[in-house]
Amino acid sequence: MFITKTARTAATLILIASTAFAVPAFAGGNRVHIEQWGTDNMIGGGQRGHGQRLSVEQRGHSNVTINTQDGRRNRAVIGQRGRFNAADTDQCGRGNTVGVAQMGRNHSADVRQCGRRNVAAVIQSGRGGQAEVRQRGSNNVVAIIQD
Repeated sequence: MFITKTARTAATLILIASTAFAVPAFAGGNRVHIEQWGTDNMIGGGQRGHGQRLSVEQRGHSNVTINTQDGRRNRAVIGQRGRFNAADTDQCGRGNTVGVAQMGRNHSADVRQCGRRNVAAVIQSGRGGQAEVRQRGSNNVVAIIQD
């Protein structure tokens, strides 16, 4: 667990450092909304293209999310409460939508979308849920709900 958290922390710090000279979040009509409460919550990511939307809300402590968007009009909404939750989203293409949620603790969600109009939703409640989604092409839909 410690090694995983340390590796996740290192990856987040590298990602943040590599995007230190990136264009501001509102460039090209891109938008980012972040709210974090608790302690040791981390976020990293980047947006390229036009009309990207990212919303993140993390409560609790030691939650990590890394989000990248490339293309046009992609949407990502994360969530996470509890502690030690990790969400990783990567979107390329147009009109892709991902949501995560996670609530409890020790959850992991990894969503990759490349194409057009793909939709993914992951909700995990109690503890220890793991979800991995890969979408390529157009008009793919997946929903994962775990308790």
